[in-house]
Amino acid sequence: MQTQIPAPSPSTTRPLEGIRILDMTSVMLGPYATQMLGDYGADIIKIESPAGDTTRRTGPQPEREMAATFVGVNRNKRSIVLDLKKSSARQALMELVRQADVLICSIRPQKLEALGLSTEALHGINPQLIIVSVLGFAQEGPYAGQPAYDDIIQGLCGFAALTEAQTGQPLYFPTVAADKTCALFAAQAILMAIVGRLRSGKGVHVEVPMFEAMTSFTLAEHLYGAHFVGSEGKYGYERLMTSARRPYRTADGYICIIPYTDDHWRRFFEEVGDATAAADSRFSSIAQRTRHIDELYSLLGRYVEKRTTQNWLEVCSRLDIPAAKMNRLEDLESDPQLIAGKFFVQISDPALGEIKLTRPVLRFDGQTPGVAMPPRLGQHTTQILREAGLTGAQIERLLMEKAAVQFEE
Repeated sequence: MQTQIPAPSPSTTRPLEGIRILDMTSVMLGPYATQMLGDYGADIIKIESPAGDTTRRTGPQPEREMAATFVGVNRNKRSIVLDLKKSSARQALMELVRQADVLICSIRPQKLEALGLSTEALHGINPQLIIVSVLGFAQEGPYAGQPAYDDIIQGLCGFAALTEAQTGQPLYFPTVAADKTCALFAAQAILMAIVGRLRSGKGVHVEVPMFEAMTSFTLAEHLYGAHFVGSEGKYGYERLMTSARRPYRTADGYICIIPYTDDHWRRFFEEVGDATAAADSRFSSIAQRTRHIDELYSLLGRYVEKRTTQNWLEVCSRLDIPAAKMNRLEDLESDPQLIAGKFFVQISDPALGEIKLTRPVLRFDGQTPGVAMPPRLGQHTTQILREAGLTGAQIERLLMEKAAVQFEE
């Protein structure tokens, strides 16, 4: 038997209790969005093809179809397998639609329409359904309908060019930054649509276009001088663009340190005994420091490397300058802040043994909800079909036709 971390009172930690979300997404963006909503009480029904989400086979895989990447973004969900190429499976899906609050889908609209799952058809079944389409691109433009993965969006939205400006070489961020950021947009869209439906009583179709979302995200600070039309202002916030902005080497490791205000820099220069830098007009105000950020951060780095990490942490604490050690991935489990909050939890699974997961991060009245094991492929197929009102004979027929698949232990 798998165990579940005990969940506190549903009234405080599970505000989405009673909301049912049909999740027709795969890989990272959609699953991460629905995992966040499932953490806080929404009933997430993950609808998969017989082949399953591709991430079920991405990374270490102690059990078939339960690879690491899938486990990371699919806790607190149920899985049903429907082969939507078959009309009986599409009919079963429509029964699920009748009872759902939300359907989130990463299938391109053209393919959905070919399956008879257009917005009009879905709202014909359930006028209150919230339909969320996660797309690579908005539908008014030459890129509409094109496939998009994280690498493509990182390149288009300016991320790769930011690393080029810093290092001289365009690189992707070594995390699926576009997918995970757009997952936040998608989760936000679902919550806003639920609030809107409370007022209007009607469902809505929401589009979450990755390229446009990530361009907005990138330009929040990097539109910068180009905000002011006709001023010859440049794109790119200088403080962030310099290659000198980085974790700084200390005598025995690395530290992340950011003197930022006038007082921070005054205290720092007093600490290192550099009266010349303290009086330098280039460093006298935030506007001046930003214009000369390369020189300032290079000077900071030269001073930091002369002392140990621990010494700088103690100094910065005394001077009230923001600083922290640089964690590597393997350091996170021993970070005292994460230990204190019991950030990492373990679930016992009879087949996989001890599974390590991260805890939901939002706290309601000081509490976080529990976490449940990510589902096996088709683990809840018959259960979900019964809840949708299908008879035993109808379910048996779907299973015999392989229009639906039930996981067999």
